[in-house]
Amino acid sequence: MKIEQIYTGCLAQGAYYVESNGEVAIIDPLREVQSYIDTAVRNKSEIKYIFETHFHADFVSGHVTLAEKTGATIVYGPTAAPKYEAHIATDGEVFKLGHITITVLHTPGHTMESTTYLLKDEAGNNHAIFSGDTLFLGDVGRPDLAQKAADMTKEELAGLLYDSLRTKIMTLDDEVIVYPAHGAGSACGKNLSKETVGTIGEQKRTNYALREDMNKEEFIKEVTDGLLPPPAYFPLNVKMNKEGYQSIDDVIKSGSKALSVNEFEKLANDSDAVILDVRHQSEFIKGFIPKSIFIGLGGTFAPWVGALIKDVKHPILLVTPKGEEETTITRLSRVGFDNVLGYLDNSFESWKKTNNEVDTLQSVSATTLENKLKEGVTVYDVRKPGEYNNDHIINVTNTPLDFINEYVNEFPVDKDFYLHCAGGYRSVIAASILKARGYHHVIDVAGGYKAIKETSIERTIGVCPSTLK
Repeated sequence: MKIEQIYTGCLAQGAYYVESNGEVAIIDPLREVQSYIDTAVRNKSEIKYIFETHFHADFVSGHVTLAEKTGATIVYGPTAAPKYEAHIATDGEVFKLGHITITVLHTPGHTMESTTYLLKDEAGNNHAIFSGDTLFLGDVGRPDLAQKAADMTKEELAGLLYDSLRTKIMTLDDEVIVYPAHGAGSACGKNLSKETVGTIGEQKRTNYALREDMNKEEFIKEVTDGLLPPPAYFPLNVKMNKEGYQSIDDVIKSGSKALSVNEFEKLANDSDAVILDVRHQSEFIKGFIPKSIFIGLGGTFAPWVGALIKDVKHPILLVTPKGEEETTITRLSRVGFDNVLGYLDNSFESWKKTNNEVDTLQSVSATTLENKLKEGVTVYDVRKPGEYNNDHIINVTNTPLDFINEYVNEFPVDKDFYLHCAGGYRSVIAASILKARGYHHVIDVAGGYKAIKETSIERTIGVCPSTLK
């Protein structure tokens, strides 16, 4: 028996390759599926099943393409109704894979079709669960994403989740391994651990939602408290996962068009495309195409694209580091952004060689900000509310990057203002969005809050009344 976790940090997502005696199951695959096929071929094995724990909201799964390429059966838990051929399992149904078995545990709550898969080893012992978004390490799946589809409130879904956890998962032995679908950084929960593999026993001891003395009412309150609105792209990804999508091979082929400066300009003007610059922030601030948006490949790229570009069908033009064109298109496709028109050939260097306008972003050190604060300048903190509440500059407003599109009118148009995040990545994203909307007095604080804490700038702990969200 072989179990391999394929963890993708950008999405904080875990897919799984399970093999026994020449037969393979893939659980919650990424959209680019060739690596699974190659591994199976290398091991002289056949992919037999593709198990989906639910209709994912935060990424486009590779189940449809993988089934088309291998003939493997897509398996969902009870109540799922995809628009393509799939086996809809019953609660308790057992699938044989080589010398092991995988049992369906229907665990509704995150979504109605949410299912945990219990793997039993060659001796028939409970070995591991693939818990999807039902149980994370340190948290459980948020119960507010499927309200419309289920025609239920988030409180009602949370109640189902409470029952699922206590009747299907917490009854398993403590040594059973937990393989979740996500880790820290995912928007599918609010308190996920950085660890990506654990055990039932560890979770009973450390996971707030699995406290044995917690009743259903307490669970519902704690699980639903403090949930931020989900990113706008979530329903669109659910739709793609439920209805199907085009092959990633076609998406890459369509988007991999090297464009001259003239071609790039013409497409930008004719299509109203988003110009997405994915270079490092240190390169972006020194020079970029006016009105382009920065979201660097070096950070949690795909989720930020999904959160900040509202429509997955919106056309996109790319400015990438040389050689990273296909990687960028692939990572965009993971969250359903398939409409890439092409990329600027020879990256930003080709733009600089023309007489076209170049924009820049002013960036200052935390020490400079310290001096400017004595003059009463305006500062905005674009970190998440939880980060801000833990520690922030006194009297500074929190405008989280996640909601920056909703708060553009809060920023001054005619005077300088400063943005900071934790380390300098998110503040440059926010600044680029504001510059694209005509806020040319925005100034980035290099190094973010990490650098600010090294100064004598007065800070406080607790929620500031001026917080916007």
